[in-house]
Amino acid sequence: MDFAKYYDDRKKLVNSYLEKRMQKKGISRVDEAMRYSLLAGGKRIRPLLLMATADAIGGNGYNYLPVACGLEMIHTYSLIHDDLPLMDNDDYRRGRLTNHKVYGDAMALLAGDALLTLAFEVMLEQKNVNSDVLVETIREVAMCAGNYGMVGGQALDIDAEGKEISITELNTLHAAKTGAMFIAAVRSGARLAGADSQQLLALTKFADLIGLAFQITDDILDVEGNLKEMGKTAGSDAKNSKSTYVTLYTLEGAKALAEKTINEALNCLAIFGNNAEPLRDIANMICNRKS
Repeated sequence: MDFAKYYDDRKKLVNSYLEKRMQKKGISRVDEAMRYSLLAGGKRIRPLLLMATADAIGGNGYNYLPVACGLEMIHTYSLIHDDLPLMDNDDYRRGRLTNHKVYGDAMALLAGDALLTLAFEVMLEQKNVNSDVLVETIREVAMCAGNYGMVGGQALDIDAEGKEISITELNTLHAAKTGAMFIAAVRSGARLAGADSQQLLALTKFADLIGLAFQITDDILDVEGNLKEMGKTAGSDAKNSKSTYVTLYTLEGAKALAEKTINEALNCLAIFGNNAEPLRDIANMICNRKS
């Protein structure tokens, strides 16, 4: 399979859907701030994961764009808020000035709020899916995005600033802050495509492991990366005195852990055969990326 073409086709599809959906305007200039961050590019990993998971089950990921794009809206809202001065205080994201640097702190906060709420409106526009399955899928997305998942993990991250925390605490933090939305993406694709319990279990473990690998790689890039490749300034973790996989394992140890984690994730896909090739390629992309 030509993964580059697979990835490019689906990324274009996601971008086209998002652009079209954002043409529907509200009543204020918050729309402009929303568009600024949502349409600034990005890897679109979470919607891609949803669609590739549906493909692995034997479905067609193209059929689930509303839910997939809702995940990207949630992800973008989280980036806008993460970049704010009272959070990570970053100046660049996706190769351009962060939202608050262009629109101010208050408007950036509102743009994130609006993208989060719009995400659920968009996901509920999904057609040709059993209503009970769709409700359960969106309920799980909400849980993964909220105080049990991404937001709860971000709160743990704030409380951990300036402290030395254990590996167990770091794993718990990032399983929520980063990993929960990977699980939401993969399990959503699996549910929507009709996965059985064995498939759902294997895919959940896969998602958990690639979420961990993604975060380890992020920590490595925060040390080794540069603005040109990453689209954001490196060194944020050190600036905010955060414990990371690099500080707890060393740089080389973190690289070894990322590779080990990806290999474990790939083993989870054995039952899906060739249908899971895109998921395998995504896993490898996560560990080998430069941004």
